[in-house]
Amino acid sequence: MNWFDLLRGLHIIAVIAWMAGMMYLPRLYAYHTETAPPGSEFDAHFKVWEAKLLKIIINPSMVLTWILGLSLIMYHVHAMGQGWAFLLQPWMMLKLALVIFLSGWHGMLAGARKKIAAGERPRSARFWRATNEIPFLIAIVAVLAVTLEFGGR
Repeated sequence: MNWFDLLRGLHIIAVIAWMAGMMYLPRLYAYHTETAPPGSEFDAHFKVWEAKLLKIIINPSMVLTWILGLSLIMYHVHAMGQGWAFLLQPWMMLKLALVIFLSGWHGMLAGARKKIAAGERPRSARFWRATNEIPFLIAIVAVLAVTLEFGGR
């Protein structure tokens, strides 16, 4: 069995789930903010949907993305004998920086969920609509960085 391809495939699946959830959650926040006054029945429904999306999809897929990504790095270092130097390639540094940014964005979304659940509206619906594509745009750059190996050839 080709373990590298298996790890890479599982990593890609985890990233897809993570990005899908992180694109959907701000859209839920936008609808929640503009249509469900705090304390309403609809507000309660949104709170459940947002919490479940984070707990069941976004959080586990981020953890899997990190575990599988680190496993791929270890595979490169040990099984492929490349050593740690490939981590200093521009494309890899860019990808790692983007993953760290996305992890921070994830944290911001999780923090916003707590505020919204407490009845606060930390951002406008317009903000949430304007930012819900950020994970997708970052993912595009990260994928191209790896597949084209920016600055590595």
